Amino acid sequence: MREYVWETPEEINRNIASNMKNLRKRRKITQKKLSELTGVSYASIKRFEETGNINLISLTKIAVELDAVDGMKALFTGVQYKSIQEVINEQK
Repeated sequence: MREYVWETPEEINRNIASNMKNLRKRRKITQKKLSELTGVSYASIKRFEETGNINLISLTKIAVELDAVDGMKALFTGVQYKSIQEVINEQK
């Protein structure tokens, strides 16, 4: 049975974007400077902060620059098994 998620994927993405924006501001890095440091276009960074939409490689580059890679690497880890069948499937 699937657990209900109270946020939409879009809301989750906007929350991630908001967290990144707060960290960027805390580090006193402008969008333009972050673009220069990461090689991610200024337009992509601006769009991400406004909409939460960005491609994964660009998000990873931003995470590296803002020293937030551990959070990226932690995605899909620590997820509990839902059944014994999942344990068996993982062994195959």
